[in-house]
Amino acid sequence: MGLLGILVALGLLIWLAYRGWSVLLLAPAAAVAAAGLAGEPLLAHWTQTFMGSAARFIMQFFPIFLLGALFGKLMEDSGSVSAIARFMTARFGPQRSVLAVVLAGALVTYGGVSLFVAFFVLAPMAHELFRAAQIPKRLMPAAIALGTSTFTMSALPGTPAIQNAIPMPFFGTTPFAAPGLGILASAIILGFGLWWLSRAEAKAHRNGEGYGTQGAAASDAASDPIVRERATTSGAFDPAEIFHGDQSKDDPPIGVAMLPLAVVFGVNLLMSLFVLPRLDASWLAQEAWGSTSLAAVGGVWAVATALAAAIVVLIAVNYRRLPTLRASMDAGVNASALPVLSVASLVGFGSVIAALPAFELVRSWVLEIEGGPLVSLAVATNVLASLTGSASGGLTIALDALGEAYMRIAAQQGIDPALMHRVAVIGAGTLDSLPHNGAVVTLLAVCGSTHGESYLDIVVVSIVGALIALAAVIVLGSTLGSF
Repeated sequence: MGLLGILVALGLLIWLAYRGWSVLLLAPAAAVAAAGLAGEPLLAHWTQTFMGSAARFIMQFFPIFLLGALFGKLMEDSGSVSAIARFMTARFGPQRSVLAVVLAGALVTYGGVSLFVAFFVLAPMAHELFRAAQIPKRLMPAAIALGTSTFTMSALPGTPAIQNAIPMPFFGTTPFAAPGLGILASAIILGFGLWWLSRAEAKAHRNGEGYGTQGAAASDAASDPIVRERATTSGAFDPAEIFHGDQSKDDPPIGVAMLPLAVVFGVNLLMSLFVLPRLDASWLAQEAWGSTSLAAVGGVWAVATALAAAIVVLIAVNYRRLPTLRASMDAGVNASALPVLSVASLVGFGSVIAALPAFELVRSWVLEIEGGPLVSLAVATNVLASLTGSASGGLTIALDALGEAYMRIAAQQGIDPALMHRVAVIGAGTLDSLPHNGAVVTLLAVCGSTHGESYLDIVVVSIVGALIALAAVIVLGSTLGSF
């Protein structure tokens, strides 16, 4: 009955979340239902297991949600994201519209801008480019997804994305874990995606297919409550805040626009590889500091410091371009609240499921999957990310339930935790792009497209390319180790 309860709870969570119900209500309700069907104490699992795990997630990662959303909003309102998008447009022109959109999205998201902010800024630019080049607008969501939601979120070393931060406390790693494998995976995802999109564009031109008709405006997506509910479980920015605050009427020069992104990368690198490793943080083992270690918190400290430094630089060089600084900052921090609570609720649900006796069957099956621990870890993160529709939620649930077991296996078999980190993050960023994923729903709405028109191309560039890269990382990592 316990295993049936887990399946029923998962089914209810997925079905009702897809229909637009708030995960803040669904996650505890589904967790209590699973506990009840297993004959476990309901209130204890809600207040102790569920809330304890959700609170730990917020304690660990809220600084990144908060600073990431604030940074993204200030980049948007200062005109910096628009300046970068226009620079790429001018650089590549309509004849290379797809490449311009992909690289613009990759640049801003790798620099720390939320993918949802990137969606709303890139979509109007992409409409103009695709219309001028007579490229079907049905390819626009896939082009934006390739640049914003694939390799810069999971594979490229040093990315400040929350997905890349989540494994760090579990494995004691940094944002730059397995850099060689991460760069290789990024090249595979980018190269495969661009090949597919160029092939689709050429085929459309041969068939005489043009741009098509203009879809709904991006502002319609930002005000859609169903889009908002789905989006906040898969990203770190609440779309409802996207048009709050006043945007600059003048874009900054490209050098000024790029400077905060360079600060994020530079400070993150310095903190991860040079500053924090030289600190004597043995005092963190004291009970007053949570009996933790620098290995457990250092990665989050590095990303948070990088984002904070970039925010200070951004405001300093764009102060006159932020006409209502307080309103922009309020919108940015408010945009972090619902996403972190939504993902924490999914994590709380996962912790209740993992605490049920029947979950031991699932745990044993996952750990015994043929192919070794890297394959097992990839399967676990893939499956949980697909079920929850959230890479960050699925990844945290998997590592909460199985992280200690994987660390023991890694120690026994001499596997570098950095390799486990990179496999886990890339794995979580594959099947999370199923139709119910909030980022997919939001992207289609922002582009004025539908699943029927554009989802196949999203699958190819976001899922197929990532699976190929994941397989390559597992094979090379198993053969050569982490590099």
